[in-house]
Amino acid sequence: MYRNIVVLTGAGISAESGIRTFRDQDGLWEQHHIEDVATPEGYAKDIALVERFYNNRWTQLHSGEVCENLAHIALAKLEAEFEGNLLVITQNVDDLHERAGSRRLLHMHGELSKGRCPKSLQTFILREPFGPENCCTCCIPAMRLRPHIVWFGEMPFGMDRIHDALDRCDLFIAIGTSGTVYPAAGFVDSANHHGAQTVEVNLVAPDRHSQFQYHFTGKAGDIMPQLVDNILQGKTIGSESISS
Repeated sequence: MYRNIVVLTGAGISAESGIRTFRDQDGLWEQHHIEDVATPEGYAKDIALVERFYNNRWTQLHSGEVCENLAHIALAKLEAEFEGNLLVITQNVDDLHERAGSRRLLHMHGELSKGRCPKSLQTFILREPFGPENCCTCCIPAMRLRPHIVWFGEMPFGMDRIHDALDRCDLFIAIGTSGTVYPAAGFVDSANHHGAQTVEVNLVAPDRHSQFQYHFTGKAGDIMPQLVDNILQGKTIGSESISS
């Protein structure tokens, strides 16, 4: 029976809910170069462009077009019923985990539904799109809020807490993530090093260089409800009762 579980979720789990992924196959972020819309330098160069890019994402998230899926719901169930320690780390900036009921959650790349004061670093719930009138209430004069997003060249949030959890975990599950972008790509190595079982859930079959011990190929919404039920019943990964 597991006592300390760490779950990492990536773009794949949100894609099942209809969230568009930022990065296109040609490496552009919706026809924009990464350095233009996802770096501090790009923001300083053209605030309006960056705000428009994230406002489009914010509008979709709050349009009613997307909602949490069965994988999000399964993880919220795991949190509610699991008697041990659980941390869900998400690379996603949407709030679909929260909508499903997850609270033991760490957004390592920030949150689309929040803006941040560039001076005090205080965060604010974003109730309307970014713009010159969307300012903080912590400074005089008020500062224009920037997206509460970790851009390239910035440190992801909560790394100390993440490493502490990985050091103690006996089960690490990665869902819908390519596992190629660091530091998240190194989480499986850390979990393996500390003796945890490591599990990958992904639409794409693993390559021969994968560091995960177990693989489930398919939609997270199909796999995670059964996987969570088995964990809650005290069954371990790799038993006959778990199948993809």
